[in-house]
Amino acid sequence: MSMKQMNSKISSQNTEKPILELKDITKIFSNRGHSTTAAQNVNFRVDPGKVVALVGESGSGKSTLAKLITGIERPTSGSINFGEWAVESLRSRNLREYRKHVQMIFQDPFASLNPHNTVLYTIVRPLRKHLGLSKQDARNRAIHIMETVRLTPVEQFMDKKPHQMSGGQRQRLVIARAIACEPELVVADEPVSMLDVSIRADVLYLIDELRRTQNMSVIYITHDMLSARVLADEVVVLYRGHVVEQGRSDEVIKHPTHPYTQLLFSSIPNPYRHKNKESVDTGQKFAEFDVPIEMKVAQDMVSNSGCPFASRCPFVMDKCLQTMPPLTGNQDHLTACYR
Repeated sequence: MSMKQMNSKISSQNTEKPILELKDITKIFSNRGHSTTAAQNVNFRVDPGKVVALVGESGSGKSTLAKLITGIERPTSGSINFGEWAVESLRSRNLREYRKHVQMIFQDPFASLNPHNTVLYTIVRPLRKHLGLSKQDARNRAIHIMETVRLTPVEQFMDKKPHQMSGGQRQRLVIARAIACEPELVVADEPVSMLDVSIRADVLYLIDELRRTQNMSVIYITHDMLSARVLADEVVVLYRGHVVEQGRSDEVIKHPTHPYTQLLFSSIPNPYRHKNKESVDTGQKFAEFDVPIEMKVAQDMVSNSGCPFASRCPFVMDKCLQTMPPLTGNQDHLTACYR
């Protein structure tokens, strides 16, 4: 089956069938005899037209998963399915074809753009390379895309180079390049973390608008629970490569049950916290996190198969040190915690 046939098949499928599904994904990096497990038995799915947020601190495995999904890296074990295609087995021509349908928005817009290319060329190039459009047709479509991402007036931007643009304008250009080929899935790796606070909301709104108008799915990678709340339909919370909580965003955000997820929420500035221990926004009580959490056990006391959060958890039990708790709950809200 060709990628074009596969894409047509996806479009005709019931909307309950995921466009992308990760099954038992593990990624181990090895270097000079040392190994690091960046992802461990990760499972989640992305449904058509939905936004899934991967949330966690630095080193939790978010960007590793982005590289696995886009085919930059290959998993050590497990499978990544896009329609009926196994992404981990794609090579050369099929992999290039796959990347027409799965695009990435990078964290640093300046580093991800060729400084010698103009705005117009940056958008025209994927249109000619992947869609085979003529020079004039690609130019016309590029102008329309610039208007879509609000790089306007177009005449003032088309001949500019990245160093002549602001951070927000550069990120709009990165988004324009990503959506040029009308992908079914966009992986946005911390797309607003390097932007001024004043323009972050505009970029997030643009991503959400494009998701709705172009019916594309989005994997939104972030360490910011507030932006995940605004943008995502589902949330997957990662800690040291493990999924510790996942489910519908309203369920996870209103009722976080894993101590790590609760800790992430407690770090959000809340002017009502000292007046009322119950958060106005989430309904979650943060009393136990009002003071810094002491290390309950030494890290070397936790076995390789134990819960990765055990050394920081205020509720650690003996079995947490030995065995990773399974994800339990219902399909709307799962938590990996013995509590």
